[in-house]
Amino acid sequence: HVQLVESGGGSVQAGGSLRLSCAVAGYTSRSNCLGWFRRTDEQEREGLAAIVIRDGRTYTADSVQGRFTISQDNAKNTLYLQMNSLKPEDTAMYYCAASVSPWYCGGVATTYNYWGQGTQVTVS
Repeated sequence: HVQLVESGGGSVQAGGSLRLSCAVAGYTSRSNCLGWFRRTDEQEREGLAAIVIRDGRTYTADSVQGRFTISQDNAKNTLYLQMNSLKPEDTAMYYCAASVSPWYCGGVATTYNYWGQGTQVTVS
């Protein structure tokens, strides 16, 4: 099985930055892809960014291009989301997720198999 635990959320002023982390257990043997999503009361599980574990290819949603960057540290089994120029509309619960599919790695939530508990990001 794959376990994921997010950290690094908090409150930040508009224009500020945060780096979210996701500790991943078992992903090298079980997963092809890691991704970041966010959920609000108005929209559930919006795909933000994804990365192919093997070669580091990335997907980034249009809504956060130029501001959010996904990366991974395979030696530490950790996934990151660097968030810059944060806006109030970025306020949400942020989740990391893993997909075992070898054929797709992107922002479609239903393609992911394992999910973390989430970390809250509040921008004011």
